[in-house]
Amino acid sequence: MSDFKNLEVPIAGMDCAECALHVEHAIAALPGVASVNVFLAAEKAAVRFDAARVDLSAIRKAVEGAGYQVPVAEASPSAQPMDELTRRILTLFGIVFGLVLFVVVVGEWLGAFAKITDRVPWPVGLAIVLAGGYPVFRNVVRATLRGQIISHTLMSLGVIAALAVGQWATAAVVVLFMRVGDYAEHFTTERARRAVKDLTAMAPQTARVERAGQEIEVPVGQVQIGETVIVRPGEKIPVDGEVIDGQATVDQATITGESMPVEAGPGTRVYAATFARLGHLRVRVAQIGADTTFGRVVKLVEEAEAHRADVQRIADKFSAYYLPVVTGIAALTFVLRRDPLATAAVLVVACSCSFALATPIAMLASIGAGAKRGLLIKGGRYLELLARADVMLIDKTGTLTLGRPQVTDVIAAAGFAEADLLASAASAERYSEHPVAEALRNAARDRHIILTEPHDFEAMPGMGVRAGVNGRMVAVGNRRLIPAAADAAGAAALEAQGKTLLFVEQDGVLAGWLAVADTLRPEVPAALAAIRGLGVRQIELLTGDNARAAAALAEQLGIPCRAELLPEDKIRIVREHQAQGRVVVMVGDGVNDAPALAQANVGIAMGAAGTDIALEAAHVVLMADNWALVPEVLQIARRTLRVVKLNLAFTTLYNVVGLSLAALGFLPPILAAAAQSLPDLGILGNSARLLRRSSAEVR
Repeated sequence: MSDFKNLEVPIAGMDCAECALHVEHAIAALPGVASVNVFLAAEKAAVRFDAARVDLSAIRKAVEGAGYQVPVAEASPSAQPMDELTRRILTLFGIVFGLVLFVVVVGEWLGAFAKITDRVPWPVGLAIVLAGGYPVFRNVVRATLRGQIISHTLMSLGVIAALAVGQWATAAVVVLFMRVGDYAEHFTTERARRAVKDLTAMAPQTARVERAGQEIEVPVGQVQIGETVIVRPGEKIPVDGEVIDGQATVDQATITGESMPVEAGPGTRVYAATFARLGHLRVRVAQIGADTTFGRVVKLVEEAEAHRADVQRIADKFSAYYLPVVTGIAALTFVLRRDPLATAAVLVVACSCSFALATPIAMLASIGAGAKRGLLIKGGRYLELLARADVMLIDKTGTLTLGRPQVTDVIAAAGFAEADLLASAASAERYSEHPVAEALRNAARDRHIILTEPHDFEAMPGMGVRAGVNGRMVAVGNRRLIPAAADAAGAAALEAQGKTLLFVEQDGVLAGWLAVADTLRPEVPAALAAIRGLGVRQIELLTGDNARAAAALAEQLGIPCRAELLPEDKIRIVREHQAQGRVVVMVGDGVNDAPALAQANVGIAMGAAGTDIALEAAHVVLMADNWALVPEVLQIARRTLRVVKLNLAFTTLYNVVGLSLAALGFLPPILAAAAQSLPDLGILGNSARLLRRSSAEVR
C-alpha cells in the first residue's frame, strides 16, 4: 500500500529559472515521486512521494547529481559564513580575471596583443578556458548525461567550435560572458527573491505566554492553541488570535498593505507579524506559525512562481527546438561557405538562454513587487490572464459596498428635530440584535448622541420594536407596525433608491423616518473608471440582494446588474461568458462567492486578511478592502505582459540578426563571443524595471 508524504526540501545553489527546472527534472525522474514544484525565490522544492519507494537520501542524491546541494540542518554555525567568504573570494577572483582577459582579448582584436596571444601555447589557452568555465561545463555535462538540453549547452558548443579553429581567446570571451550573464541573472533573481526573504524575516520568533500565573518567553513553535499571549507596546504580535483584554493601535501593513493603523480591543481579531504600536494586549491564540494568515501569505508567495504562464511554456518549448536549428544553420554555413571561422561564429553568437529568461524573471519580479503591496498573485498564469481580461463580474454586498447597513437619511416630521428623532429611535433599539438596529446605534454614536435606557421593550418580528424612552412610548418599524407611515411624503422616493425605511412614532404620532442602506465604498467609481480605461469592455454586477437595491446601485455606477442570484447562478453566468471565448475576472469577498471565484479565469478576493476560504479559492488575493488595488493589479499584469513580449521580441530579433551576420562572415568569432550575452543583460535590465516601479506605468 502506498504511503504518500509531502516534504519541503531546501535547495542551495539555484541562481536562475533554468536551475530550478534542472532540479525539478532531476527529482521528478525518481521512481515514486508523484509531483514536485521547485520554488526559485524560496530556494526549496515541495515534493510529494511514495515513502515506500523513495526517501530524503535519494532526493538529496538527485539534487546533488543535478549540480546543486541540499543543506544539512545540523551543519555547524560556522559553515555558512565560510562558504559565503569562499564564494566572495572566488567571485572577486573571477571578476579580476575576467577584466584582465577582456583587455587582452580586445587588444588582440585591435592588433595590439597579437604577438602576446600568438606566443601563448594552445594547451595554456585551453587550461584558461576550462578553469574559467568549469562550473558551466560541469552542469552541461550532467544535463547531457540525463538527456537534457540547457541554454549553456549551445554556448558550450560555441566554445568547442572556437577551440577547434584555434581561437582560444574567443572561447575565453564566451566563457567570460557566460559567467557575467549568470552573475547578472543571479543578481536580478536575488532582488526578486528578497520579497520572500523580507516577508519571512517579519515573522516573530518568540512569544510571551501566560503559564501558571507567570509570563514566560518561548519560541513561537512551542505556543499552544488557546493559550494567552502578552503583547507589549512596540512588539510584534506573534500569533493570530482574539484580543481578550487591553487596548492598542495595531499596524497591519504586513498583512493588508494599508498604512493606516487600526484600534484593537476586546473581541478584535489580530494577526501575526503585525505591530502593537501603542498600548498592550492579551491575545487568546487561534493559529500559530504556518497556519496564521501571515504564514499562509508567505506560502502563497513562495508557491506563486510554480504556476507558469502559457507564454512561458511556449518559450520553454522554443528553447528545446533552438539547438537543432542553430546546429543545422552552422552545418549549412560550413557546407556552403567552407569557412570554419564563420561556422564557429554561428555557434558562438547563438544564445537560447535569453529565451528561457524572457518570461520567468519578469513574472517573478511582478509577483514579488505585488506581495509588498498586499497583492498576492498565485502565479504567472494569472498575470497573463489578467492582462487579457475583457469581462469583470462583481459581487455587491461586502465587495462594492461596505457590507453593513448605515443610516443615510434622517427625515423629521413637522414639530420634531432630527437629533431627537435619531436619539429616540436608537434608544428604543438599544438592545436589539438586528443589523438595522446596529446601524441606528452607530449613527447616534457618530453624532455624539447619548442613548437613554429603554423600558418595557417589545420586539415584533417582521414589524419592528416598541419601548418606553424618556417617558414616551416609541415605536420603530415598517408600515405594518406604523399605519401612519402611509402619509409620509417623500418616503417612496427613498425606497425607489433601494433603501430600507424605518418609521418612528412617539406616543402615537409619526415623528419621522430614517433611511438605511448598505453604502457604496467611496473609491469604487474611480476604480471602475480606471478598469474601463485598462480595456475591460464589460463590467456587470451580480448579487443575491433584492432587485430594487441592486438596480439602484447599478444605476449609480452605470453598469448592468443581475439580482436575487444563488451561488450556482453566479457560476452559470461566469460559464456563459467563458463559452463566448471571453476571459472573465470575478471580484468577490471570498465567502459566499468562493464557487464563482474558482470558476472564473481569474478570481479576485477583496479584503481577504484572515479569511481561509478567500486565500484558497481566489487566484489573486487583495489583503485590504481597497478597490484602488483592483485596477492596480490589472495594470501590473498588463505591464508584465508587455515586458515579456518586449523581451521575446528583442531576443528573437537579436538572434536572427546575429546568426545572419555570423553565417555571412560579417561577425568574426571574437565579436560573436562578446555579442552573445548582450540579450541576456538586456532582458534582465528590462525585467528589473518591474521591481523598481510597482505602481507607476512602465512603458
